[in-house]
Amino acid sequence: MFLGTHTPKLDEKGRFFLPAKFRDDLGEGLVMTRGQDRCLAIYPMATFVAMTQQVASAPTTVKQVRDFQRMLAASASDEVPDKQGRVNIPPALRAYAGLESQIVVVGAINRVEVWNPQTWEDYSTAQEEAFAELNEDIFPIA
Repeated sequence: MFLGTHTPKLDEKGRFFLPAKFRDDLGEGLVMTRGQDRCLAIYPMATFVAMTQQVASAPTTVKQVRDFQRMLAASASDEVPDKQGRVNIPPALRAYAGLESQIVVVGAINRVEVWNPQTWEDYSTAQEEAFAELNEDIFPIA
């Protein structure tokens, strides 16, 4: 499970150090792709494979299925952290998320997200008020 907020920096080659507590789950390999809300999503390889098996079984006769499959796969990059725990973010993904030297790495339970700091600040501020209401909608009191 991925939890917490971290603020590593990108080096000149577009790499960052995975937070130490994420390395065991991601050290053998990961898939990085576009996430929603202009962030990047990083999945352990096994989680991504399970997710794509589900996506692959959806009917490609449905336009939304085809669109989702394309957007997910076209931007995906499989990576293996180096011995120091650094992960490369490909240039196209850095551009998509607006990443420069400062980044925010957020644990999102089954994935890790990488955000531009200002985008994260704007998003989290906007979501703060709705958080309590979302809790009631997602987990209604029986």
